[in-house]
Amino acid sequence: MGLIKAAVSAVGSTLHDQWKEYIRCDDLGQDILMKRVSTPNGVISKDSAIQVAPGQIAVIFQNGQILDATAEEGIYTFDQSTTPSFFAGQFGAVFKEMWGRFTYNGGTFKEQAVFYINAKEIMDNKFGTPAPIPYQDWSHPIPNQMTGSMSPLRVEVKCFGKYTFKISDPAIFMSRIAGTAEEYRKDELCEQMRSEVIGAFQNVLNELGTSAHKTPVLELPSSTDEIKKVMDEKVFDQPIRDRGLNIVGFVVESVTLDEDSEKKIDNYELSSNQFMQQGTLTGAYANAVQDAANNEAGAMNGFLGVGMMNMASGGVMGGAVNNAMNAQPVVAAQAYDPYANQAAQQLNQAQATPNVVAGGVSTPSTPNTEALFTSGEVSSFCPNCGTPSKGGNFCTNCGTKLK
Repeated sequence: MGLIKAAVSAVGSTLHDQWKEYIRCDDLGQDILMKRVSTPNGVISKDSAIQVAPGQIAVIFQNGQILDATAEEGIYTFDQSTTPSFFAGQFGAVFKEMWGRFTYNGGTFKEQAVFYINAKEIMDNKFGTPAPIPYQDWSHPIPNQMTGSMSPLRVEVKCFGKYTFKISDPAIFMSRIAGTAEEYRKDELCEQMRSEVIGAFQNVLNELGTSAHKTPVLELPSSTDEIKKVMDEKVFDQPIRDRGLNIVGFVVESVTLDEDSEKKIDNYELSSNQFMQQGTLTGAYANAVQDAANNEAGAMNGFLGVGMMNMASGGVMGGAVNNAMNAQPVVAAQAYDPYANQAAQQLNQAQATPNVVAGGVSTPSTPNTEALFTSGEVSSFCPNCGTPSKGGNFCTNCGTKLK
């Protein structure tokens, strides 16, 4: 009951004339997964030839029981007096399991056939999500001000692509799917398989959207290797494997956001740009205030420049500038003259009475501090607070006795 591989030269030799029947199967292509071939009387005679072409698996059945099988291409001579040879290559263990599994419960009627199974990679199987699938997009994180953490932007996507598959276990495939049909075609399987592929792909998306992967939503088409890796590691395609099939290739050709998700991302980008622009202005004002304090030509001249910059920007960040100006006069006055206490007091008093200039923007009054210290009217200074005095026995600021 075994297959004996014939020599290559036997095809053109006299041995060819000794074969009772010559059983072969045309190329199965991409549409036929299994095809039954037999003789006119349903009996394979001793010394008949059985041809196995590349990309084919040949399984010999008799009354529902496997007699032999091979996945190795070539021409074989059928001999019922021998034991199964299982010229199987990678399917050796599978074929032995098949041989022990399939029986006809003691039947005596002899019906023999060769079932040719397609061993090629089945290409060009399309899939698409019928409804948008939720996805956590970490490329657009949302800050949580309460916890200080970041959360992904929730979007919904439609994905379209292709996958390829192979028959990985002929025994399971025949026992659960094809049986002993005359012919089993791909279109009998693909509708169910497409639904299971979409289910597996949705599980992959859920995994890629976690904090462990953080795959950007718009980079999914270029994440083919990662998608297949996650699918294999998590065995998301287990229902497909249970039928003796295995997904070989998986390609996402396009990712489409639904209308609401597009609006979310557009608003996110707009808000991000505004925030960055505002941050740039804040930095510019901060630098301007710092430069004003260090202005060698006079601190107040520098602050007047900051006020003009604020006017030019339409008052944006005015609060920030005013706060900065209120914090700087004492430092600026101290850098200007050793008689800093008196100058600082008068500067602060002047700021309390702002002047209104063109455009309705208020700026601090600027006292003539240079005239104060160069007029010659000062006769003495308070030893306690440094307030200038034009005469008298007591300091007009703190009351300290001067004479």
